[in-house]
Amino acid sequence: MAKRFLFMFNNPPYSGIYAQEMLDIVLTAAAFDQKVTLLLLDDGVFQLKRGQQPEQYRLKDTSALFRALEVYDVNEIYVEQESLRERNLSADNLVLPVKTVARDRVSGFIANFDVVFSV
Repeated sequence: MAKRFLFMFNNPPYSGIYAQEMLDIVLTAAAFDQKVTLLLLDDGVFQLKRGQQPEQYRLKDTSALFRALEVYDVNEIYVEQESLRERNLSADNLVLPVKTVARDRVSGFIANFDVVFSV
């Protein structure tokens, strides 16, 4: 029976290799037919921000890696509502369609998963 995996992204893009390595784990779990869900909160919501220009800093566009998730049937992507609002963002500013979860519901949301990874 497939386990339910939750991958939580708390860090902004380009703050290290964390996001890229976490995405590698996400894709590996999905390739082995595990149920994969992502939750972006705090500065992690910037991972999906539309219009990033990392090339000017000679960095790889990690938002392109997030767009590849659909190929692996990873469609359960959540963002914390308050994290978006506190950063003057909305779901329209993101490169992928997302669902939102309120901050006061995050701990209950996390409790629904068998395995939780966080960076």
